[in-house]
Amino acid sequence: MQFRQKALSKLESPEELDVPVRLARPQGRLVLAVTAVVMAAASFWALTGTVSSTLSVPGILTRAEGSYLLQSPVAGQVTGLLVEEGRPVSPGTPVLTVRTAQGDQPVRAVAGGRVTTLIARVGAVVTAGADVAVVERVTDPDEPLVAVLYAAGGSASVIRVGASVDLSLPSVPRQQFGVLRGRVKAVGRAPQTQAQIGGFLGDSGLAAQFSRQGNPVAVLVQLEPSAATESGYAWSSADGPPYAIESGTPVAGAVRLSAQRPVDWLLP
Repeated sequence: MQFRQKALSKLESPEELDVPVRLARPQGRLVLAVTAVVMAAASFWALTGTVSSTLSVPGILTRAEGSYLLQSPVAGQVTGLLVEEGRPVSPGTPVLTVRTAQGDQPVRAVAGGRVTTLIARVGAVVTAGADVAVVERVTDPDEPLVAVLYAAGGSASVIRVGASVDLSLPSVPRQQFGVLRGRVKAVGRAPQTQAQIGGFLGDSGLAAQFSRQGNPVAVLVQLEPSAATESGYAWSSADGPPYAIESGTPVAGAVRLSAQRPVDWLLP
């Protein structure tokens, strides 16, 4: 009998239209409001915000004209070194002497610059065409250093001229002096072979290192000058290191890529 009365009551009001509708509890409305605000903020950021990334590229500090390997034109025994490492030389300056059957023959600098490395040693026997020294091409002693980065594979295609670059030097403590500042001045149009890199740097070992992942593209970075630092270049710290930086120093470059809107990642 009780069941029958409930059934009749259900038929009289099948949808319970006389019962007030409760949309949500106060706690539920708060959660819904917070969710709506977060989604709106995320959508606004995705449409108007930007995200930048960096590309890590190894390289070296050098002069814009690079270096060359001085080779002995004759075979014989090295009898004397006529210049010291670090000394400037003019074109035609004798760098060392080699004793041959015709007597001592000088090996002269092909172009002017600075002798960075003497490969040959007194008493060593060299063949014709053997590497005996590395000479850095220096036309102007006040010419600033540049950084040459070697971007492997297709990564060079995303590097733009004018992009800012942070350069870390293993000889400079980053926690204390920060990083060296620079900007991309030029990006090579074609990959360079190991022989081309070695010819420019005057170092076959470095050429092999930069070519480990295939023929890389050279990226020229111009260092930002600063009269307020001892090195003459701008650093992320106020003063930078209290000493000069030398050509031939390896660097790790962090190249800032073009900023993108997050929504671009979702669009085809």
